[in-house]
Amino acid sequence: MSTNVDTPGTTVAQRIAQALPRLTRSHRQVADFVLEHPLQVATLPIDELAAAAGVSVATANRFARALDFDGYAAFRAELVRGFESLVAPVERLRGNLERPTTVAEVFATALDESRRNIEATRQSLDYAACEAAVQRILKARSIYIGGFGASAWLAGLLQHGLDGSCNDVRMLASVSGITHAARTLMHSGPQDLFIGLTFPRYLTDTVALAQIARSQGCAVLALTDRPSSPIAPLADVVLYCQTETSYRPNCETSVLALIEALTSAVALRAPGAAQSAGRILQAVRPWLHGGLGQGHARGEVSMPSLPAAVASDAGKKKKKASR
Repeated sequence: MSTNVDTPGTTVAQRIAQALPRLTRSHRQVADFVLEHPLQVATLPIDELAAAAGVSVATANRFARALDFDGYAAFRAELVRGFESLVAPVERLRGNLERPTTVAEVFATALDESRRNIEATRQSLDYAACEAAVQRILKARSIYIGGFGASAWLAGLLQHGLDGSCNDVRMLASVSGITHAARTLMHSGPQDLFIGLTFPRYLTDTVALAQIARSQGCAVLALTDRPSSPIAPLADVVLYCQTETSYRPNCETSVLALIEALTSAVALRAPGAAQSAGRILQAVRPWLHGGLGQGHARGEVSMPSLPAAVASDAGKKKKKASR
């Protein structure tokens, strides 16, 4: 039987449909569970599937053979095909949990993985793409940043890093949800730039927004992990980052390092970078420790002075209220 399928689990579903007339009641019970929860079953060993479906391990194994698989392992391997990027973190974590380890070993492994991912990202950098990314950021009228799930936090750090060098940087992730982001992007055009961040497990929201941006004539810069990422074909420029890890879906450390490299390069090339940094420092100075004068140093909390125009307006309102 051919194993070329377009949809994950299609071959399994087809085999279930073909075998259904001859399946026993207990086998149909397993079949129903598999059809309703294909992704979940793709992550389960045979004993956990049997428990979830309410049958014995022997029945679960016979069910796989009834579908003409050599056994449960072959059945599960077929189900996993196409779900690889989704299932891989679960499989890695399961393997790690099966091996005794200490907290110290987990710390050491996680830190070492971060170091290796950053080094692999550095070695694989396309510096022409880096130059193109910086140029597109600096010439953009408005920059829209799309990242959801764990990437939303990274997108926020990217916005924070670009905000001092660019005039209009907007985060599309908000309490209003993806529809608000889509509406916002409808105001974009050829003078603007959409930056999308997505890593396994890729979120369709980011890919959909990249498609909207392209339809508006907006340039697209992608931060992702590999050329097979769904956002890569939609991007004018792609920066790749290795994110492999044993304990979590992705290593965010290497992505953050790439973001810091990108925002540093933008700050270096931005016109009036030193003056802009000085203005930002002046704006936030009242909230910095030691920045409020000697009274603050003694532990006395005082509010920062209001700008003259605001203070004048507030004084007028106070006088009016006292009349």
